[in-house]
Amino acid sequence: MHKEIVICFIIVVLVIIFNVLTMNFTQSAVETISNDLKDFKQSIIEEKVEDDDIKKKNSEIMNKWKEKYEILAYYIEHDELEKVETELTALEASIDVKQYEDGIENVDRCIFILNHIKDKYSFDIKNIF
Repeated sequence: MHKEIVICFIIVVLVIIFNVLTMNFTQSAVETISNDLKDFKQSIIEEKVEDDDIKKKNSEIMNKWKEKYEILAYYIEHDELEKVETELTALEASIDVKQYEDGIENVDRCIFILNHIKDKYSFDIKNIF
């Protein structure tokens, strides 16, 4: 009887530890990408940068997203991640054709989806029950 209790306790502890680690990584990844997107949006609105700089910054954001995506894909629904991927691809297309107003809308939607992912996978009482 004691053996089963110990095994159950170890499993519960491991699940909680794994959940905390994944939650921290998710929050960190979302904050990083969201902050980059907010800075990108602000630079587009202020029109302080050249077209080449905008494309370079966009490719940096895409590269960061791909790095985070590879890890997030292990434990987050692919549908949620694909929504972000779709908005980032639409942003890239808007930048390529110099439709910066459309790009700003894509940035806003992408930030909203990222925040939704962070909220959905946070360790809150509403997410447990």
